[in-house]
Amino acid sequence: MRYTVTPGLYALGTPDSESMVMVTSNYKMSVDRLRSALSGMDCWILVLDTKGINVWCAAGKGTFGTEELVNRIRSTGLGRIVSHRRLILPQLSAPGVAAHEVKKNSGFSVCYGPIKAKDIIPFINSGFKATPEMRLKTFHLWERIVLIPVELVSALKWFLLIMAAFIAVEGFSGPEAFWTNALTNGLFAAFALMGALAAGTVMTPMLLPWIPGRPFSVKGALSGVFVFFLLLIYRGAYLISWPSRMEMAGWLFMISAVSAFLGMNFTGASTYTSLSGVKKEMKWAIPIEISATAIGLFLWFGSKWIR
Repeated sequence: MRYTVTPGLYALGTPDSESMVMVTSNYKMSVDRLRSALSGMDCWILVLDTKGINVWCAAGKGTFGTEELVNRIRSTGLGRIVSHRRLILPQLSAPGVAAHEVKKNSGFSVCYGPIKAKDIIPFINSGFKATPEMRLKTFHLWERIVLIPVELVSALKWFLLIMAAFIAVEGFSGPEAFWTNALTNGLFAAFALMGALAAGTVMTPMLLPWIPGRPFSVKGALSGVFVFFLLLIYRGAYLISWPSRMEMAGWLFMISAVSAFLGMNFTGASTYTSLSGVKKEMKWAIPIEISATAIGLFLWFGSKWIR
């Protein structure tokens, strides 16, 4: 989990004063992808201090910015190391960098390379000209799927603790012995929570273009509602009493709220959300998600008391 690289100037191969200078963030994967794509090439890699954030997100947050770039050029003495005055920056860094200010304050001109590191060498070989494909950031199914493991693993550790708590409550609140209750109602609670996790971290990104609604929280909530109805079908015969109906109503609120929150995490990974849009969505979505979770817990706990 050491995901940062110390900012500074790095030599790839055996560069000299005429070798090109590539600029990237100090997120380890960004650096690794870049040097892998440039394998066999002699060049300089200028790593900015983006606080371990990738290029695109750092540009949006301002850590991959004009001031940091100019300061890093000065602190590394880049002007004394190379004889030219040209930097190649990733295209996705453009929102954070004012090229004319970099030129004014450092003497270095900025050339925006392609979006993907693998296209840098073809970009250079074509005379620093990018094809339309090199300038287009896609967000196809596979590109969304590869995001799932990180979100899933980061959320899973919390879900395991929450599931243990739900199983314990179910074990102590049922009419039978602890382990009997835990293996029936407790496992269903764990199953429901895993369904909420899957809805928010797996179903939402995979089906993102086809789920109705524009906000990611709405898409996540709808995925959660779908999972709830699958659980309802599975436990349909269970709804013969008001306590059981109350419990399932609680799960409807909790699953949809949790799935909405997890689905909203993907706003930072998509190609068509903005920082202002994300902030605007969070202002109304998070209070609703918290309220829905509270209502769900109230109904779920209440169903135990009136059995």
